[in-house]
Amino acid sequence: MPSSTLTVTDNRTDKTYTLPIEDGTVRAMDMRKIKTSDDDFGLMLYDPAFMNTASCRSNITFIDGDRGILEYRGYPIEQLAEHCTFLEVSYLTLFGELPTAAQLDEWVYEITHHTMLHESTKKFMEGFRHDAHPMSMLISTVAALASIYPDAHEVQDPQNRLLQIKRLIAKMPSIAAMSYRHSLGFPYVYPDNDLSYTENFMNMLWRMVEPKYAANPVLARALEVLFILHADHEQNCGTAVMRSVGSALTTPYLCLASAASALSGPLHGGANEEVIRMLDEIDSIDAIPAYIQSVKAGKGRLMGFGHRVYKNFDPRATLIKKIAEQVFEVTGPNPKLQIALELERIALQDEYFISRKLYPNVDFYSGLIYQAIGFKPEMFTVLFAIPRTVGWLAQWQEMVTDSEQKIARPRQIYTGPRSRNVVPIAEREQVPVHA
Repeated sequence: MPSSTLTVTDNRTDKTYTLPIEDGTVRAMDMRKIKTSDDDFGLMLYDPAFMNTASCRSNITFIDGDRGILEYRGYPIEQLAEHCTFLEVSYLTLFGELPTAAQLDEWVYEITHHTMLHESTKKFMEGFRHDAHPMSMLISTVAALASIYPDAHEVQDPQNRLLQIKRLIAKMPSIAAMSYRHSLGFPYVYPDNDLSYTENFMNMLWRMVEPKYAANPVLARALEVLFILHADHEQNCGTAVMRSVGSALTTPYLCLASAASALSGPLHGGANEEVIRMLDEIDSIDAIPAYIQSVKAGKGRLMGFGHRVYKNFDPRATLIKKIAEQVFEVTGPNPKLQIALELERIALQDEYFISRKLYPNVDFYSGLIYQAIGFKPEMFTVLFAIPRTVGWLAQWQEMVTDSEQKIARPRQIYTGPRSRNVVPIAEREQVPVHA
């Protein structure tokens, strides 16, 4: 018998089945062979939250959570953050290889010259209240772009897909900046093609009356590295949504709006906003021990600690901590940083957190950096969505071109009543209804 197989005995029937193992996995459809009778549907796998289910094959991002490794297309995240620009990493993520100088120049040119938004986009923005959440504005506007670019429905045309990819990567910072300016009541700022990707974003955010915006190079680089660290992260909640919606051959604008909707939740992209709220609640270093005791007593969570995938240090968190030091040299000290550092020090010496492998993740320090640069907490998830657009689009394109993929359609285990008869309304008994 081949060694790369799994032998299963069904104790209900005493039948034995041999299932092939490939890449450390057993195909779920092979389990359907296990039946109690010919009319039996077959055995299904029950896996709430997809804790141990691989939905695709991908060669984009590799994660080893136990060893704290993150690689894009085989390149360690540490090297990419040190040596590359965000658009270099975008090219790598989408096309599988780092660009040559000539390829990068062409790629930067293409992205730069798609940053302008259709003028009707302003009207979308004007329909929002001044206090609308920037993430809601971003999601709605991205979805509305599907009506501006109806050609985006041709998702099986490679050249068309590439055009939409360029448009989305280029326009996301423009939409994000527009949502930010709208909340302040400031006029919108047009892109400046002389600036880099992150510098242009900062220009659209903060340029006032000066003829030319000049970004602080340390802050611009910090934002660029944060964008690199957030570009992709395997099959997370938002990416799973991007692939699931995209499996219906939906336009990429609507797919991306759906993925961004998933990202907006506090358990996903909104976690760094929750970290800031937690630090505000703690308020001082002296209050940290009591706060930790309350967490251990089950009265709250230590936001920014722990990760579904990483059971060791999040490699992104280590890089972000270094960036934070550089940023605060420019912006000045932040009392929250001292609270965060002391909170990390105490937690990493506490057996409660050590035994549960709760180490700082990417969200623990990123919010502090964003706040120091000048962003309000409600913008944090938007800042996450801009670089993650690259990963979503790479995953979407991979899914569209994968011959094994079909429209997503998970199974369920039905637990409700069966075969009931309708009772006339006058004879029905009132039953309590629970939401």
